[in-house]
Parts: sequence; structure tokens; C-alpha cells
Amino acid sequence: MTVRIATVQAESVPGAVDRNVARAAQFISASADAGADVVLFPEAFLTGYDEDVFTRPLPRIDGREWLRPLQSAVDTTGVVAVVNTAVQADDGHRTLTDFLFMPGRPAHPVYAKQHLHAPERAIFSPGTGGFSFRAGDVELALSVCYDANFPEHAAAAAAAGATVYLNSGAYFPGGERRRDLHLAARALDNGIYVVFSGLVGAPSDFIGGSAISDPLGRRVAHVVEREGLAIADIDPAVVQEVRRDQRMWIDRRDDLGSFDRSGLVALQPGSAPGS
Repeated sequence: MTVRIATVQAESVPGAVDRNVARAAQFISASADAGADVVLFPEAFLTGYDEDVFTRPLPRIDGREWLRPLQSAVDTTGVVAVVNTAVQADDGHRTLTDFLFMPGRPAHPVYAKQHLHAPERAIFSPGTGGFSFRAGDVELALSVCYDANFPEHAAAAAAAGATVYLNSGAYFPGGERRRDLHLAARALDNGIYVVFSGLVGAPSDFIGGSAISDPLGRRVAHVVEREGLAIADIDPAVVQEVRRDQRMWIDRRDDLGSFDRSGLVALQPGSAPGS
């Protein structure tokens, strides 16, 4: 059974939580119109990705009223939504958290970004564990931006049974090559689909790049306009086929043994390249 996934590329207005929530609800409805079962949003979409906003009072992680328009959109359409936002707990801890919205169930904070980039570490607390959920025959694991730069993060998700790796991001100008290389590599490394949702615009000219890669790391869908949706059908049979033919996942060793070092190797004069 295939699952249709939509990934959003859009601008979030920093600090305009109500506006961003309303915009997200519109994208949920648009995803339903396109026949999607699941929709993924960019990093910090509800608050905006802005360091000044992050240090102000943030929405409460245990609150629900501010999320009501999103829950209503999910209940009406039947689409499952993964929405990332900056939030704070009663004890003051702040996280970049994915909320999972499912029809007929209360919105629930399920995953906090585990790998924090340098400026974020002064503001946020890292998450302490992974999370995945099942849609039809597909297991989808969550990640946020910098998480995907670490091969072991996607590998842990795949080892836990995920065949789709969802990544919400906000990439700065100049990060195009690194973004695309990491996401394609995570797909090929593990024989999984990778779905990326990226911010565009304010306040840092975020570059988007929302796209879906198949288990061979090939881009099968991407957002063409500045804002919009990319949509693809996720087929578990493709994962099985790729893992059978590209055997990196099957042949992976859990234990590579110890790592030996030989010490300094003396180079002979004239042996250096270009000498």
C-alpha cells in the first residue's frame, strides 16, 4: 500500500504565531486536495525561525488552544500533519519540537530536535530520543534540519524500522549543496525515502529546497515555485527492491572491531604530491 506525502515550502512570519498557524491550516487543506495522506512542514514554522523570537516568551508545549485551527483542519481533511515549532515548557526549557496531528486525536509533541546548531545551543535543549509513526504500511521517522547531517541519526531510524525519514529544515543562503548532498546520502545510505520541508524568506533569506528523494537518493519531487507543495507516493515495495539490489543496508556490520593506529609514518623526501 502506497502512502502519498506532501512537503511544504513556504515563508513563516517571525513572531506571528496566529498568522503562521492559519497558513499551515491552509496548506493542510491544499495537501488534502492533492490527495495527500501526510504533510510535512518546515522547521519552526509556527513561530518563525528567528533568534530574537526564540528568546521571547514562546507558545507553551502543553497548550492546545493555539493549535486548534490546525487540529480542525486535520479533523476535517483526514490528513496527518507533522508541524515543527519553537516551544517552551513550564520549567523554562525550550525545544524545537515536532507536533503530530492526527484526525480525531489531540495534537501531541512527539520529537524534539536532537542536534542543535551553534546559535541554537544557547537557547534550546536537545531532544533525548527518536520518534516514528506508522501510516498504512509505511513507518515514518522524524528529524529536524541539522539532525540529517549525521549519518547515524537516519541509520538509527532505519534500524528501528523506518522506511521514510522526514526532515523539517531552515537552510541559510549558500547551503544548497550541503543540504542536497546530506539528504540524498541519507536516502542512499539506508535505502529509505527522505522527505525535506524547507523555509523560504524572512528573516534570513532562507532557501527552501523542499523535495522528496527515493531510496536511491534520486529526487522524485520538488517545489518549483517559491512557495508550494511537492508530492510523491511512497511505495514500500521500492524500498525492498532497492535494499535487495543496493546491499549497503543488508551488508552493514554492527561491529567493526577496534581501531588500530600505526603512529607516525615517515615520508621520504620527494614523495609528497607535487614535489
